[in-house]
Amino acid sequence: MEKRIGSILILINDSQMASAVNQVLTRHAPIILGRQGLPLHYKGINIISLIVEGEVEEINSLSGQLGRISQVQVKTVMAKPQANDQNKTVTV
Repeated sequence: MEKRIGSILILINDSQMASAVNQVLTRHAPIILGRQGLPLHYKGINIISLIVEGEVEEINSLSGQLGRISQVQVKTVMAKPQANDQNKTVTV
């Protein structure tokens, strides 16, 4: 199966659910390339954005497990990386 590059946006509406989110993220650590968290105190929410690389099933598993946590919203976008063609000419 081919790997995909993806981005996952996680909105945590109840900060007490952050522990459950972190447990899921830890289980899926091998496919997580980058993670950024941002607390929006004035709105009472926390945002985590992830950059992931894995097979579609792996990324969907992560998204699905996060989406089943109460007070957590998840959106996922995936793209198939194109092969790097060494013969391409780049003009700047």
